[in-house]
Amino acid sequence: MDVVATYKEDFISYLNKKIKVKEPVNLYEPIHYILQIGGKRLRPILTIMICDLFEGNTEQAYDAALAIEVFHNFTLIHDDIMDSAPIRRGKETVHTKWDVNTGILSGDAMMILASQCFNKYEPEIFKKLLLLFNKTALEVCEGQQLDIDFETRNDVSITEYIKMITYKTSVLVAAAMKMGAIIADVSDSEAEKIYNFGLNLGIAFQLQDDFLDTFGDAATFGKQIGGDILENKKTFLYLKALEVCNKEDLEKLLHLYNIESKSETKIKEVTALFNKYNIVDITKSEIENYTEGAFVTLETLAISDAKKQLLKNFGLSLMKRSI
Repeated sequence: MDVVATYKEDFISYLNKKIKVKEPVNLYEPIHYILQIGGKRLRPILTIMICDLFEGNTEQAYDAALAIEVFHNFTLIHDDIMDSAPIRRGKETVHTKWDVNTGILSGDAMMILASQCFNKYEPEIFKKLLLLFNKTALEVCEGQQLDIDFETRNDVSITEYIKMITYKTSVLVAAAMKMGAIIADVSDSEAEKIYNFGLNLGIAFQLQDDFLDTFGDAATFGKQIGGDILENKKTFLYLKALEVCNKEDLEKLLHLYNIESKSETKIKEVTALFNKYNIVDITKSEIENYTEGAFVTLETLAISDAKKQLLKNFGLSLMKRSI
């Protein structure tokens, strides 16, 4: 078994010990459900991995990793409610399986549970972790609001889009990595480097997620293909298409993104325009740019070449994923 698989297995074992269904069942069962229906466990793996690569005690990283994973899944429950999404990881979303009120309340409880995960750390480490967690949690909310705002705007720039995904997605990846470094007691400057590495990797990861939302396989992606199109989300694919398409197709694309429609026809028409203007290759190139940016920062870290290669291989595997 490779080392990343070991991190994942050990973390899942810890999660299963800590997250139990208790009374009131209708509060805790949805929490247990969302945490058990799969997922890549990317963020908690990164917390444990970074702690290990900086020669920290990985067992001490489990609570921070759990905080990150619980918080991440809390955001998924609420995001699915806002997006009216029926499927998450190939399963019913929480608000579909139960109801919206249950999704809201269980999500709120998860935010509190995530914060409580830091309680066992020594005061100095506790303060650093909680400050980072609170900063990140607020940025994720800001990113989500920007995402919502973009749905009714026709003048969103790619720069604004990158800022939105940085806050909504990338900062949590970066924070997960920095928490591992904090627990390993590395210098502040080294912890900031690993944060920046994670920030670029997180942007690349979200660009890949947006790409898979349109061009992925529903059976392996675990979410409805074309969901971003139906929700009129201003993704990189859409914004780049606006830049390069001719006037006639520009008007058609703007029209499609200004109507409320849940039809497969809308997905097919938008996808056809993306294909016409080579948006697939353009997006893949952008993903590679941010991945390379992460690797440039990686080279400045004070860890061995073998450890750098492990992180590089992990980053490359994320960019080749189909889920």
